[in-house]
Amino acid sequence: MQDTVPTASALPTLMLMGIAGLAIAVLLVLIIKIKLHPFFALVIVSIATALATGIAVADLLPVLLDGFGTTLGNVALLIGFGAVLGRLVAVSGGARVLADTLIRAFGREKAPLGLSIACLLFGFPIFLDAAFVVMLPVIYSVARELKASLLLYGLPAAGAFLVMHALMPPHPGPVAAAVFLEADIGKVLFVALIVGLPTWYLMGYRLSLLLANRTPFQPVPSLMGGEDDEVEPARRPSFKTVLLVLLLPLALIFLNTGLSTLVEGGAIQGDNALVQALTLIGETPIAMLISTCVAMWLLVIRGGGGGAMASINEVVEQALAPVCSIILITGAGGMFGGVLTASGIGDALAESLQAFGLPVIVAGYVIAAVIRVAQGSATVAGTTAAGIMAPVVLAEPSLSGLPAACVTVAIVAGAIGYSHVNDSGFWLVGRFLGVDTQTMLKTWTVVSTGISLMAFGLAWLLFTLL
Repeated sequence: MQDTVPTASALPTLMLMGIAGLAIAVLLVLIIKIKLHPFFALVIVSIATALATGIAVADLLPVLLDGFGTTLGNVALLIGFGAVLGRLVAVSGGARVLADTLIRAFGREKAPLGLSIACLLFGFPIFLDAAFVVMLPVIYSVARELKASLLLYGLPAAGAFLVMHALMPPHPGPVAAAVFLEADIGKVLFVALIVGLPTWYLMGYRLSLLLANRTPFQPVPSLMGGEDDEVEPARRPSFKTVLLVLLLPLALIFLNTGLSTLVEGGAIQGDNALVQALTLIGETPIAMLISTCVAMWLLVIRGGGGGAMASINEVVEQALAPVCSIILITGAGGMFGGVLTASGIGDALAESLQAFGLPVIVAGYVIAAVIRVAQGSATVAGTTAAGIMAPVVLAEPSLSGLPAACVTVAIVAGAIGYSHVNDSGFWLVGRFLGVDTQTMLKTWTVVSTGISLMAFGLAWLLFTLL
């Protein structure tokens, strides 16, 4: 992107840093105080920042559209296909099959673990809020059947969804951050799995269980209880089918990463037709497209799942409508990042980081965490922090490859933590678990903070070892 847009000014570093700080402050005021939608806030601040840093009026639109279009070109397909894939699994009854099978396998005593694992798998293609709501009838029914506190099942389930939403492509935060930092999605997924699995077990599951046990008994609320349409057991897909649908995109993406690594190492020839074909189907958008089409066939057309679903097109519409706002916010975040790059603010930030001796991966985490605490949206925090850090990362050749993937994971770890009252997810989880604000601060906020810190610590450790 830096080669295709005009760069700005020769303003002093201190002035550029001041403009960057003011831009972020104005952005937070617009979102938090004025309650302006983040999409409009990001566009307005991007325009103002570009003009303040000396980008010519004639060059303004190309700079804005370059950042916006480049981001959407990489992100929109992944988010769209991921949303549809998750919706297909939900309406077919696959989510219930996944949960029931794992609960039977783990037994009554380990039911929270089985349910958390089910949410971990189901959370790969579907966003936290949608996934949590879809799994609520299962969570409620398990808590009622076992006559236990709802938090024993709801909190570990929400923790699993939070880990997946925070770290794993095709969720918008890690995808957008990877695009800004030019990190390979397959490598980001690889690092996210290494970081995410132990983080989920210790912070998403064990810490959630500990906090739930220390909280007074929480009954299952009447909300949604028994009201949701259920897919008849005979029409639900098998556990193996659901597992195949969820793991297929991971396998295809890893295929691309593995083949690319072998080609770079000279082990195989990159111009081989078979290698090129396999690499193509492993490209993340193609892998998600293939997986979504396979899900349509296996879960709907062949199996006849989802009795309440009129057609596949209806499911697609239901899945895509809620993510349009996320896609636009992500694109606007790319616009803001593009302005920071073209204006020279990124270079000024790099000089400042070098002067303070703050490691790049630490700076990325801190910036994302501060923005997250201030305005609540993980997507805005991740995309903004990644846009700020992109010039720093791209300017250093040693940060390409796996190091860039580690920085990506560290940024999204900072963007997902410290959930409190300005986070919509805080209220969604609290409302459906039927707990008050004080209890949420003592449980959900602690869990999200633990997940953020541990994921960052493991990403930093891996970054140091590379």
